[in-house]
Order: sequence, then C-alpha cells, then structure tokens
Amino acid sequence: NPTEIIKKLIAKGIMVTVNQQIDFENAAKIAEEYGFLVDKEEVKDELEMLLEETPDDEKDLQPRPPIVTVMGHVDHGKTSLLDAIRNTNVTMKEMGGITQHIGASVVEINDKKIVFLDTPGHEAFTAMRARGASITDIVVLVVAADDGVMPQTVEAINHVKAANVPMIVAINKIDLPTANPDRVKTELSELGLVPEEWGGNTICVPVSAKKNIGIDNLLEMILLVAEMEDLKANPNKPARGTIIEAKLEKGKGPVATVIVQNGTLQIGDAILAGTVYGKVRAMLDDKGRRIKKAGPSMPVEVLGFSEVPEAGDKLIVVEDEKKARELAERRKELQKEMELKRKQKVSLEDLFSQIQEGSVKELNIIIKADVQGSVEALKKSIEDLSNEEVRIKVIHGAVGAITETDVMLA
Repeated sequence: NPTEIIKKLIAKGIMVTVNQQIDFENAAKIAEEYGFLVDKEEVKDELEMLLEETPDDEKDLQPRPPIVTVMGHVDHGKTSLLDAIRNTNVTMKEMGGITQHIGASVVEINDKKIVFLDTPGHEAFTAMRARGASITDIVVLVVAADDGVMPQTVEAINHVKAANVPMIVAINKIDLPTANPDRVKTELSELGLVPEEWGGNTICVPVSAKKNIGIDNLLEMILLVAEMEDLKANPNKPARGTIIEAKLEKGKGPVATVIVQNGTLQIGDAILAGTVYGKVRAMLDDKGRRIKKAGPSMPVEVLGFSEVPEAGDKLIVVEDEKKARELAERRKELQKEMELKRKQKVSLEDLFSQIQEGSVKELNIIIKADVQGSVEALKKSIEDLSNEEVRIKVIHGAVGAITETDVMLA
C-alpha cells in the first residue's frame, strides 16, 4: 500500500508524494522492513558502454607504427633533434612543401613509419605531458653531452617511469669539444638508467642534431624497441583516438589533431570527443595533404567539429551524427551536474576560509591561448605561483581570442 510506505518514509523524516522517486538506500531500508532484500541492478550507461573497448581478436591485430615523444631539459636540443629527424626524411620534391603544425609528424625509415609528437617539454607543460604520456609508446630522452643530467632531465625520467613507457637516451651535441658522453652515462646510472654497454638495459645513442650524426642510428633503435614492444592494433573497425591539439582556425572553424589509436578514421564518420560532436568533413596529414582515411598511430588534422574539443579528450566514432550529438549533450548535462556539486562545496568552504582569513587578496585570472594544451599548462603554472599574500585563482581558461565577457568575468 503506497500510503503505508509514505507513512514509513515520513516517520524517517523523508517527505515524499506518491509519484516521487526515492534513492536506493531508503528504498532498500523500507523493503527490509517488509522482509525483502533488495539487490541493486547495475545499469550500464550507453556512454559507458561506448567507452568500453571490446578486446580484439589476436588474428585481427596488425603491427602499427610507434608513437614517440621527445623529452629533455630546455636547451638540450629537443627541437633541433626533431628538426634533424624530420629533415632526414625530406626528399627534394617535398622541400617546397611546408611542414604543417599539426602537433605530430610522421617519419619513414627502411619502409617503416615512426610518429613523433611535437609536445613542448618544459616544467610548465607537465600537465600537457601528463595527458600526452598515455598515447606515447616510446620516449626519447635528450641529454646534452656537455651539460649532463639537469633538473628537468630528472623530472622527465620520473614522468616516463611513472607512465611505464620504454625510454631511449639520445646523448646530443657530441660534436662539441666539451662533450663528455661518459659523464652523462655515469649520471644516468646513478638514476638507475644503466647503459647497455655497461651491462644495463638503457639504450644510449650518441647524436648531433646540428651535424646530423647518429640520427639514422637513433631511428633504427626506435624501430628495434618498437619491435620488442610488439605494438599492434586492429585497423578494420570504427576509429578511436586521442585529441592532442585543438584550435579555432580562421576559415576552417574548429580544428583538432587526432592520433588514431585503433580502427580507421574515415571522411564522413560521425565523431564524439568529450562534450563535442561532429562529422569528419576533411582530414589533412602532417604534410598538409588531404587524405580520405587514417589508420592506427596516424596523426591527422580533422575538420568538422561542432566546437573546439579539449586536448586529451578521447575521440570515438559513433553510428551517426544524431547519436553523436545526443551523447555530447548527455555529457554536457553530466558535466553541469558535477560543476554544480563542486560549486556548492566550494561556496561553503570559501565562506569559512574567508571568515578565518579575514580578507584575502585574490587575483582572478583568465587564460586564453591558441591551443587547449597550452591553456592547461599555463593554468597549472600560474596556480603554482600563489603564496600567502596573494591567492591566484584561474577562473576561466579557453581557446580563442579575448572576448568582452572574459573582461566582465575578470
């Protein structure tokens, strides 16, 4: 009898009407009073089911190119090493073509491909790296032969160890008269990275990005490690990937670079990334050429998003655009709920802390950048600058130009 149940609930201090839903715990308690045990059925959300990847059959898996991130101390030559690697691959006919800045580049050696992520590696980009580390198969750690191991080198090593990713050390600038590769090896050994030639299992490759020494050897080592890692994916299914960069481009609209991790992304696919949906209108490879499809490990610039997605978001292909839109809306709602919960918590805590602190000088900051990854990184760096006298609060971070509402908000 519903009236009886309502009475019982009111007795427990829960005011309800006949058509109202109550939470599971209270429903279970009432059922228990009637001598029933209630079991909670786990309802799998459609979103969750989509996110869960069904394991592939061994026979469907095919080898895929390794995805490599270059890390190291700020002036140890990461950028020049990446440039040298790219240039080994530039044939004369390509010289006229400009390298697109899509956040990744593909290099070919012995008919095999290697994908390099161009993530800026500095302390400020820890956030970006933390997001990027999950797509990386191999890390190349650049250490200058004259400088040796520096604080950021140690930081990079810790990141790589935490991500459990194999690492190759490139000892750069060996052409300098002050180069001392043995000292670098000693310092690395002290950090637990014992070089292979000293009986350990860390591959160290002497290189000079400037004089183009040892670059091919480094690439061959990458392929060797990739072979040992047995990297495989199934190209014959709808694509999944990760967004490594996203921006709003004049004349193109929202544009994102996606690394395909499984399956094949094709023109016309309906896509979902975080709270953003869309349909693949066009795809460009790292050389700026239009392509129709992209398989596992390949970086592509994708046009056709409803708005700018976030770097680090997972990209999933769904059956059609309508479905993608529904799921994106659903995610937005869930995000709003989370935000509300957070705001409720924050406002109370704020109230108490302000009472305790008297008045706090607070600096409200809005960050606007061209790429979402940079927003994340800057946000973290700026928040770290807070001290007792001034509290720095990043109230908003987004991609694009500064708008009137931003100024109002600040």
